[in-house]
Amino acid sequence: MRIKHPAIKNAAYVKFRAMDKQLFEHLKKFRGSRTLIVGIGNMLKGDDGAGPLVCEQLKNTKITADLIDAGTVPENYIQPIIKKAPQNLLVIDAIDFGAIPGTIRIFEPGQLNSHAISTHTLSPRLFVDMVSQNIKLDVYFIGIQPAQIRLGQSISPQISQAIQRLCRALTDIFPPKQ
Repeated sequence: MRIKHPAIKNAAYVKFRAMDKQLFEHLKKFRGSRTLIVGIGNMLKGDDGAGPLVCEQLKNTKITADLIDAGTVPENYIQPIIKKAPQNLLVIDAIDFGAIPGTIRIFEPGQLNSHAISTHTLSPRLFVDMVSQNIKLDVYFIGIQPAQIRLGQSISPQISQAIQRLCRALTDIFPPKQ
């Protein structure tokens, strides 16, 4: 069994805390706005289920942002999104952008062409383009770097921790309804 040096573990923790602070700073501009959070992913493929798991956890907190768990078929939710007419659309998905598993990063739709490896029927970028043709809104992808996305695997510990960190940030930005 390989034991990591405590300083290495602490350095990784400090790095994640710094990323969480950057994430919070980027997300806080959405506070008080009509925001819709859409989780996409396949719960049967390990870390690919990150988006739906975030929605599931946030649903229990009753945050002020609207939530849609689109699973593997975000195209089925284009009309409901258009009817809600949010100012902001945050799409949460497992995105392989070559970082340490559990890293959370925000992307604009134009950045996905060179980063995203999608497991979905319709590419997340095309899904967003279809919504944007019908309503004016700002769109951001919140990508969580997966450790593995094999069929039949459960969520990895790194992604489970990333989901918790992201849910805390989103709950702070969109506090529960009173």
